[in-house]
Amino acid sequence: VKEIQAKCQKNGSKFDEIIIDGTVNFLAGTPLEKYVTIIAKADGLIPSVSAASIIAKVARDKFMAEQDDVYPGYDFSSHVGYGVVKHRAAIDNLGVTPLHRLSFAPLVKYANVEANSQNASDDRKSKNQQKDTTRQIGDKGEQAAADWLVADGHEIIERNWRTRYCEIDIVSKKDNVLYFTEVKYRKNDNFGDGLAAITNKKQQQMRFAAEIFIVKNAQYESCDMQMLAISVDGNPPVVEECVVLE
Repeated sequence: VKEIQAKCQKNGSKFDEIIIDGTVNFLAGTPLEKYVTIIAKADGLIPSVSAASIIAKVARDKFMAEQDDVYPGYDFSSHVGYGVVKHRAAIDNLGVTPLHRLSFAPLVKYANVEANSQNASDDRKSKNQQKDTTRQIGDKGEQAAADWLVADGHEIIERNWRTRYCEIDIVSKKDNVLYFTEVKYRKNDNFGDGLAAITNKKQQQMRFAAEIFIVKNAQYESCDMQMLAISVDGNPPVVEECVVLE
């Protein structure tokens, strides 16, 4: 809703009606509900809805093609996410990604696989009491970042939140903004600072992870979202830089 309002304001667009093509009012309970008219198969009845449908499909197909670099092996550029044989085979072989809607009937079985995988991962973690040196240093770096965020007024919501396919180092909240933070540690600058590792691909993965977190934690739907990257250097670790990711 906020995105729709922001885009209309930015473009100077005014409207007195929002037509939803379908049978479900997904704007119910929002400030935009009063503008909504629901019409089944509106894209075949109203020219403006037909045009919007074409624009949405072209944008979606372009987005899916770009996901080839983010999720190699699924060949999204050829089938753009449709349920063709090649796509179904890739899911069977590689599993689902954050792009896959697990409420879609053919994919429901993978939701249980993800939950079981999470439980198995937690069991392995609890049994593995001895951490290697790299992991210990990484944990200290994340703790330094969490302490820095708390000092800046953040409430830490989650640490090392993960699903089978993605992970967020720190989830925090400040002033009704939910922050998703990637912590990068470098013992020295011989190979560049930690933030050099935050590539465009990594930022896309962070956004997908953030969207999944919101879906799984509906109490935060009203919050704005912001991505952060924190660089931690030295031993003991010290926060050197915090960057807002666009």
